[in-house]
Amino acid sequence: MAFLVKFWGTRGSIPTPSHSTRRFGGNTPCVEVKVDDTLIICDGGSGLRELGVDLGQRDGGAPVHGHFFFSHAHWDHIQGFPFFMPVYSPRNTFTVYGTEEEDDRFFRLLSGQMSSEYFPVAFSDLGAKVEPASLEKQGSEIGGVLVRAFPQTHPGGSFAYSFESGGKKVVYATDHEYDLDLLNREASLENPDLVRVLGPDFIEFIRGADLLISDSQYLDEEYPSRVGWGHPRATTAVDIAVQAGVKQLALFHHDPMHSDAVVLHKEKLCRERLAVLGGSTVVFAAREGMALRLDH
Repeated sequence: MAFLVKFWGTRGSIPTPSHSTRRFGGNTPCVEVKVDDTLIICDGGSGLRELGVDLGQRDGGAPVHGHFFFSHAHWDHIQGFPFFMPVYSPRNTFTVYGTEEEDDRFFRLLSGQMSSEYFPVAFSDLGAKVEPASLEKQGSEIGGVLVRAFPQTHPGGSFAYSFESGGKKVVYATDHEYDLDLLNREASLENPDLVRVLGPDFIEFIRGADLLISDSQYLDEEYPSRVGWGHPRATTAVDIAVQAGVKQLALFHHDPMHSDAVVLHKEKLCRERLAVLGGSTVVFAAREGMALRLDH
């Protein structure tokens, strides 16, 4: 068994197709997590369209059963769903999960964005079976994968998810403004070199993750003018990963104004901070098409 993780969209806020974003990609968030035959899809940004094309070509076009987990329903995280071709085939089944009992809001919001005011094809016209479900409070086992959710700090709210199987753990945590939750928030803004300390609840949620896919949108100098916008300093993600003993940190949700050169600079700054902290976490900037295998 192995965890297979592939990035189909790594950009935040709005798609940014451009020569300056070719390396890391311009599609909005979508990450595939595959454990044996269990297909998990994290968010449905514009990268979901590319995943759909790929799924249609796998295994000779065999029927697809996928499990959707949405961090939240801001447009950049759901806009790819109407262009996800597998939902138009009656051979396929998709389950859209809420984070608590009888929670079907993500299912309803996907349907709502396909009303005639926004899109020419109605949700009711989809050929595939698309059904709501919900996670249990302590987590649910789905296809041999233990899935848990954690509420995050973001305008309107958002959720992180952890996926565990065979002793491996992957955490998807985007659109989380860690900097608002720091125990030393004000001091760390005045002195960015200060180690940033997050409370124990989220640290325990991500503790020992083999891979943490983390919102890392802003450079240190950008953040003070964007406090409350729902995204952290990339370097804060490094501090948190070290604090939690995370093995690999994928910098994610790249700012739409950041070219490939800026993302590379962000990656460099994060690695420099890691060295100062003395951490052993492997830090890299996620890019579209990147695939990781986490062997059990």
